[in-house]
Amino acid sequence: MNRLRKRLAGVLAGVLVLAGCSDGGFNGLYSTPLPGGPDVGDHPYHVTALFTDVLDLVPQANVKVNDVAVGRIDRIALTPDTRAALVSMTVNGDVQLPANARAELRQSSLLGEKFVQLSAPTAEKPSGKLADGAQIPLGRTNRNPEIEEVLGALSLLLNGGGVDQLQNISHELNDALSGNEPQMRALLSRVDDLATQLDGHKGEILRAIDGLDKLSTTLAGQKQNLATALDKLAPGLKIVADQRDQLVGMLNALNKLSGVAVDTVNRSRDQLVANLKALEPTLRQLSAAGQDLPHALQILLTYPFPDYAGNVIKGDYANVDARVNLDLDKLVQNFTNSSQPPFQLPTTPATGGAPPVAGQGTPQLPLPLPATPPPAGGTKPGYGGVLGGLLGGLGGGG
Repeated sequence: MNRLRKRLAGVLAGVLVLAGCSDGGFNGLYSTPLPGGPDVGDHPYHVTALFTDVLDLVPQANVKVNDVAVGRIDRIALTPDTRAALVSMTVNGDVQLPANARAELRQSSLLGEKFVQLSAPTAEKPSGKLADGAQIPLGRTNRNPEIEEVLGALSLLLNGGGVDQLQNISHELNDALSGNEPQMRALLSRVDDLATQLDGHKGEILRAIDGLDKLSTTLAGQKQNLATALDKLAPGLKIVADQRDQLVGMLNALNKLSGVAVDTVNRSRDQLVANLKALEPTLRQLSAAGQDLPHALQILLTYPFPDYAGNVIKGDYANVDARVNLDLDKLVQNFTNSSQPPFQLPTTPATGGAPPVAGQGTPQLPLPLPATPPPAGGTKPGYGGVLGGLLGGLGGGG
């Protein structure tokens, strides 16, 4: 009886010990350190990783870097949205990994245990440092295919994947190619030429693709304008459809006009060629005139005055610059050299005509004399000869 009591007391003590351990965080055998596990050192750090599927990964599994165990799996749980698995790991503090490290779920052998492999990224440059409390997102985690998945895919291929029809496919290919060997060789040769030409124009093809990408970008930026244009295109098309008869009539009339124009050009071809040939000398002379023609055109608006006459008019008034020569000999010479002299020079008794002027081959008409006879006593002192008669006439005869 005493022995039974002692046994019951021992059982109750064990239950109390287990209960006390449970209140302190006991999670079953997974909380018990396994002998021979990885060495995490005195100052380990904790990281988490998100996986879409952890398969049969269990706590206390190894965490490896370059196939060397450097830590262990502490806990596996679902994320709050239940879309991924959250794996908590403890890693040796002496292991240095970049902040963008990757985590992959692997298997030690064909039927071996699962473990998590940590590694630096290969597609991008390593940066930063994987610190305590860091989390590796889904974009940098992955897993290897399971042997069950491989065998299942192989079974699907062998049973329902059409493998039993390979013999029929082979027979059909043989029947299709038998007797057409030259054509197939020619086809393969042309395919090879096509591939060679495409390879030679690889740069142009890439530029065309880049141009198409820029065009698509521009069109995407003008999407609203294109939508507006398409929306407003329907009324325009309706107007064109309503005026279809007028457009057809206009095109028919244009066709007739073109026929008449062609016929007219054909009929007048010889005359047109002759006119162009007759115009050739004129064009040659114009070309030979060179810069003289523009200079001559400068006085066209001021003819018969020089182009300087344009400087006379200043707005609403005019200025005139004149040079007056009162040399009487020059005046007489200018009057006598004119084709229509305003007066006649007196004739001499010997010849009956005006005295010849230097530089003139024929005598000029005599100057008109005043009708009133001069007063008695002769001419005024200082005026005599031709000059006296001229000045006397200009002065009114006294």
